[in-house]
Amino acid sequence: MGRLERIVFFGTPSFAVPTLKALAEAGRKPVLVVTQPSRPAGRGRRLQLPPVGELAQELEVPLLQPHRVKKPDFLDTIRSLEPDVAVVVAFGQIFPLSLLKIPLNGCLNLHASLLPAYRGAAPIQAAIAAGDVETGVSTMVMEKGLDSGPVLLQRSLPIGDKETSGELAPRLAQLGADLMVQTLEELEQGSLVPQAQPEEGVSYAGRIQKEEGRIDWNLTASQIFCRLRAFSPWPGIFSELRGETVKVLFAEPMVCLHQETPGSYVGLEDGRMKVVCGGGTVLGIEKLQRPGRKALDAKDFSNGERLETGERFGGLS
Repeated sequence: MGRLERIVFFGTPSFAVPTLKALAEAGRKPVLVVTQPSRPAGRGRRLQLPPVGELAQELEVPLLQPHRVKKPDFLDTIRSLEPDVAVVVAFGQIFPLSLLKIPLNGCLNLHASLLPAYRGAAPIQAAIAAGDVETGVSTMVMEKGLDSGPVLLQRSLPIGDKETSGELAPRLAQLGADLMVQTLEELEQGSLVPQAQPEEGVSYAGRIQKEEGRIDWNLTASQIFCRLRAFSPWPGIFSELRGETVKVLFAEPMVCLHQETPGSYVGLEDGRMKVVCGGGTVLGIEKLQRPGRKALDAKDFSNGERLETGERFGGLS
C-alpha cells in the first residue's frame, strides 16, 4: 500500500479534535473535514461550529456540514475527491454502504473501548458505570454493522478509582489520536492485518438519556458511585426528596452498613449525609443541589431542609 495522502476526516465533538490535530502535525492534513451542522448555543442561541469545525478553520482545511451523509450530492462530492482513506472519530451519523465504499482503502474508525466491548454511542460512560478498572481505544475498519468491523490496533489504559467520564474522555482522545496515526503508518507499511471481532464479549452502550441519571437506591452504594462518575458531567445523578428533585454532585460509598429501607436518610457523619442503598450499603453524600439554587455541602443542605432521620429519597425502581 502506498502513502495514504488523500484523507477525508469525519468528526464532531471535542473528543475528535486531538486526532485531527495529530493528523495535521504528522503531515497528514485532510483534503476535507466533515462535521455535523452548527447548532444554536448560549443565551443568544447563535449558531456555533462543532469543535472539529473550529479546528478545521484554524487549519484552513475545506469544511462540509451535511445534514445527511447519504444524500447523493454529498456522496458525489466525496467521490470527486478520490480519497485514499476516510478517518472517522465520533462523527454522529450512520454511514451508508455507498459512502463506506468510496475511499480506496476504506473508512477507519476510532472507537473509545476495547472492542468488542461497548459498541455504540457511549462506551466511556458504560465502562465506568460497569465498574471497570481498565478501558482503551480501538481502530477498526468500518462496515455496515454497528462498530462490528475488523480491529486494526488497540491500546489500553487504567481507569482511576474516582475518575469521571469528563476526566477520562480527554485521556482516551489523546491515546486514540496517537493510535490512529500509528494505524495509518502501519497500514502503509503493510504490517497490519485486520482481525475479526470475536462473538464472545460483545456488549453495547447506547446513547445516554437524561432519565438514566435517576438514582435507583436498590443498587449498592458502589454501583451508584460508579454511575455518578459515569454520568459526570452529564446528565448527573438525581433523585426526589419531599417531592422535589435534588441532584447529587459528590458522594462516595461509606464503610458501614444499615438495615433501613433503601433511600432512607440515616444522619450525618464526617460532613456526609448517609443514605442507605441496596444490600445495606451506605452512600455518603457530600454535596447536593436543588434546581435553580446553588450547590450546598451536606451539612448546610441537611440543616437548611431540617432533614429528619428516616426520611426517604425517591427514585426507587
